Amino acid sequence: MVGTGVFTSLFGLGYWGNIHSFYYFLIIQMAAGLFQSTGWPSVVAVVGKWFGKKKRGLIMGIWNAHTSIGNITGSLLASALLSYGWGWSFVVPGLLIAFVGLVVFFFLPVSPEAVGANEIEPQQPMKIGESMEVPLLRSERVENDKAVGFLEAWQIPGVAPFALCLFFAKLVAYTFLYWLPFYISHTAIDGKYLSNETSGNLSTLFDVGGVVGGVLAGHISDRLNARAITAASFMYCAIPALFFYRSYGHLSLTLNIVFMFITGMFVNGPYALITTAVSADLGTHSSLKGNSRALATVTAIIDGTGSVGAAIGPLLTGYISTRSWSLVFTMLMGAALIAGLFLTRLVVSEVTEKIQEARSQGDHHNEIFFFSN
Repeated sequence: MVGTGVFTSLFGLGYWGNIHSFYYFLIIQMAAGLFQSTGWPSVVAVVGKWFGKKKRGLIMGIWNAHTSIGNITGSLLASALLSYGWGWSFVVPGLLIAFVGLVVFFFLPVSPEAVGANEIEPQQPMKIGESMEVPLLRSERVENDKAVGFLEAWQIPGVAPFALCLFFAKLVAYTFLYWLPFYISHTAIDGKYLSNETSGNLSTLFDVGGVVGGVLAGHISDRLNARAITAASFMYCAIPALFFYRSYGHLSLTLNIVFMFITGMFVNGPYALITTAVSADLGTHSSLKGNSRALATVTAIIDGTGSVGAAIGPLLTGYISTRSWSLVFTMLMGAALIAGLFLTRLVVSEVTEKIQEARSQGDHHNEIFFFSN
């Protein structure tokens, strides 16, 4: 956080230094990205140690709302400071994150053990017909201090499909994050063009939808005990949402807001679910035999793969948008489809498990009815 603050501020100092070198901003941005990328694996590992499997999706969905709230706050702060010079839009947020980084360093307890508490997750009674076989994303809490290897983490069942799904999910999400204000300001809504500041403020509703989507996806995945089904369903629903936003969002401001909110909900829902609850589940997978130091590595692999998509999406949009914005949205719909397809095998596995559970429960009820008569 401190390193991110330093390099973000250096980016803004180019305004007062009258720096116009492309390579200066390129190197500064790459350095800032390097420091930023260390944040997510660390925070997911910390939160994952404080909460067990039960209601993890809902808890981490609510917790993950901070990403969207941060995006909203950052956009509003940058827009408000823009009138004083674009340099302030980088320096002020940079100083803020550096200060909070120091607060985190001195006051954040990284695990229950750090404050003298030991988390013991109570054993849940087995459901009727439930076998002792461990499902794909069921976690283990036995401690093991040996760090997991990079290649070993890739071999954990479910890591590769979810990582590749996130590649395309973040491609869509970050294209909206970076290009939505520009798209809104260059698209006539109800025959009128909005100012840059108004467009930036309006684009934050995409993140508001993301907050709802993250909580909703986490809650649904907890209730169904099916992360893959939930994530894939949200990605498929994002396709018509993207289509409607492009086709009808320009007709009126109300329609633009409604479709933007819905699109944010379906795009950011699986993104939030995969980078939090799914990463925590896979980082404590039974195949690790209780290795407690795998969580950050697994999270880094999944989120890192997604970050490649987050870089490619906005880059491609810069070239494609010069030809047609309809082509951009076609690319985004295609990416959402591919993201869902990567989870097909896991979805089939979860559906099969649900069918077997339903049959087992049905057979058990039939036995009770037979003996009672």
